[in-house]
Amino acid sequence: MSELFREGTVVKPYERMSQEQILLLHNASLSILTDLGIWCYNERAAGLFGDHGARVWEEIEHGQTVWRVSLPAGLVEEAVKKAPSRFFLGARNPKNRLLLDSQIPRIYFGTGSETNIWIETAMERFVSTDRQDVVLQSPRFTKLRGNTELLSRAAQLCENLENLDFFIRPVNIQDPDVTEDNHDVNKFFASLNNITKHVQAGLTRLDRLDDVVRMSEIIAGGKKALRKNPIISFIACVFKSPLQFVKDTADKVFAIVEAGLPLVISSSPQGGSSAPIQEAGMIAQINAEILAGITFTQLIREGAPVLYGSVPVRARMDDLHDLYGCPEFNQYNIDCAQMARFYKVPCYSTAGVGDAKVPGMQALFEKLFTHLYVAMSGAQYIHYAFGLLDRTNSFCPVQAVLDDEQIGKIKHCLRMPKISQTDVDDAIKMIGRVMASSHRLFARHARKAIHAGDVSRPYRFESGGMSDRVIEHAVTQLAEIESLPAPHLSADVLDKIYAEIPGLLPRLRP
Repeated sequence: MSELFREGTVVKPYERMSQEQILLLHNASLSILTDLGIWCYNERAAGLFGDHGARVWEEIEHGQTVWRVSLPAGLVEEAVKKAPSRFFLGARNPKNRLLLDSQIPRIYFGTGSETNIWIETAMERFVSTDRQDVVLQSPRFTKLRGNTELLSRAAQLCENLENLDFFIRPVNIQDPDVTEDNHDVNKFFASLNNITKHVQAGLTRLDRLDDVVRMSEIIAGGKKALRKNPIISFIACVFKSPLQFVKDTADKVFAIVEAGLPLVISSSPQGGSSAPIQEAGMIAQINAEILAGITFTQLIREGAPVLYGSVPVRARMDDLHDLYGCPEFNQYNIDCAQMARFYKVPCYSTAGVGDAKVPGMQALFEKLFTHLYVAMSGAQYIHYAFGLLDRTNSFCPVQAVLDDEQIGKIKHCLRMPKISQTDVDDAIKMIGRVMASSHRLFARHARKAIHAGDVSRPYRFESGGMSDRVIEHAVTQLAEIESLPAPHLSADVLDKIYAEIPGLLPRLRP
């Protein structure tokens, strides 16, 4: 199994910053952590920092105790060096494991956001009032509240999207029988039972972590098997920007790291509100927050697998909503990918989000604009990439199908050039044979390249006539994908899960 993993796409990173600029930002982040420090609302975390040489003192803020923590530069730098530069994220099917190596810009794309709204798409026929022979198909979009059935559908869909490499649940479960207590076990079960790729999510309640881990151990084949093949990982937004260490999230980080499972230390400041809108200020702050979070994980357990979780956004200055489809979004994310590579920590980044509320030209532009540039940065783990609309408020499966095609083209475009002495020699021989023929055409020689996957196919949803039928074709493709059988867990594994894990909804069992 050690040699099995998804190939991904290795790119030559596009870098905006010079080494001198990276060092300027590195020193600025260390200065922030030392001179300004962090506002820590978790007493145990403050104590951990203090035990390792940080200066810690108490203040009263709005009637509650906050621990101010000044982190010495040496403590941060030494701790970050202990974070693994290379590790695997596992999967039910070992072929779907992900190899994250901070020094190899191998990119993977996946879902994300945990939206509350699912957008269903249906095609409707419209007949011209002037000419009865003129019939048009137009999409009708319907909003549905997220639930366990839709999450299961999303996982099954993502299992069969060729260019989707990992699964972060894209829709929140809001069923009447889903409670805060059983939320975690049901969201992880609905995901793991319908996909064989890596599954990642946040943790709602700390007291259900053991049940989620035990479920994963049953599926993976035991405790040791799960540590070797971690089929799940977690997202921990431990910072509330600017520079505020969150109490309950810090408790979850303690538990996840102690359980030996991978996690993302995620920070998502908004330029113009919770962070400076200027590039230097944004990157210095988000980098400081992530460095403090990574330091925290390594003080809990040296060598804990962690991703550098950069999710910087920019505010619209008219209403302070997130603005994703803008140049600054790309600049922030490309810079963060460079910082992660500088620290030799795999990078969790963001692409594929925009303001469009339904599939169409606006969604295509905004998504392509970030899909391409963030992929070019060489960030290893790119989430939010499939199906998101209306910033991160809605998930549309038809849009996910369209995104899969677009991301496939991007992966092909960014592949490393296949040019060697052997390739050049073969090309010269081929040209010689063709020029010696009567037809002088290369068509028959293209077959080898096509079979090897070196030649891209035409756009899957191209329209043959004068009308744009892209969405109609995508709806058809979605129906074909959803007709495929789901990769459910075996009956004996399901028996064991339902016997040992409390709170699972019986109706989720196939």
